[in-house]
Amino acid sequence: MRVLIASVALAAILAVGLAVAQDREQRPPPAKEKEKAPGKPLQFDIDRFFKDFDKNGDGVLQRDELPPELRHSFGRIDANQDGKISREELTRGIGHLHPRRHASDVIYMLIEMSDADADSAGEVQRAYDILRKLDKNRDGKIDPDELKAERSRLLRSRVETLFKQLDADNDGRISRAEAKGQILKDFDEIDANRDGYIEREELMRAAAKHPAAPAGRDGEQRPAPDKRPLPPDRRDER
Repeated sequence: MRVLIASVALAAILAVGLAVAQDREQRPPPAKEKEKAPGKPLQFDIDRFFKDFDKNGDGVLQRDELPPELRHSFGRIDANQDGKISREELTRGIGHLHPRRHASDVIYMLIEMSDADADSAGEVQRAYDILRKLDKNRDGKIDPDELKAERSRLLRSRVETLFKQLDADNDGRISRAEAKGQILKDFDEIDANRDGYIEREELMRAAAKHPAAPAGRDGEQRPAPDKRPLPPDRRDER
């Protein structure tokens, strides 16, 4: 059933595009890389990095000496947790020294693509329109109550769409015979009172446990992001 189970190709494309755009323009400034002979990889310049950021010249880096966008990695690079980063710790932990990315950064990727992709401007406009609608009191901010209200509306819309698709006899319930896809697979879990039917409130509670898939222009909902934990050796991928 496409409402609950759909391709995540778009999310993958956006993630890859974002990573490429961010890696190209958000390298740790102003530390520069040494150029090696042609054909050999570039090497991060530890000495230049310390020269640029070791403001008090004590040979170690304090958290507040790093640019704000790099401070989130401080604890992982500071191996002995003494509140300072030595040259040796930075050499071993250089892989952690990159700007933190956020899901909202996809907007920057769309803007960068706008000269080559005719749909990018439309997607940016759509994101703007959605955010404006969330700001009900027009104070220029989106507060928790406004988000909660919109989340409830989206869940109701999601459930109503499912009932229109599955409730063939229009009795206000979904029987096991009517259920399909993920609803059928999780039927016993959703049917909380074990009466053999799924009512709207039962489906609402089940839908609330999982992120609602964003709706497309055609009103069809898109797949929600996968929140299952990654194995320890793959957690940096997310």
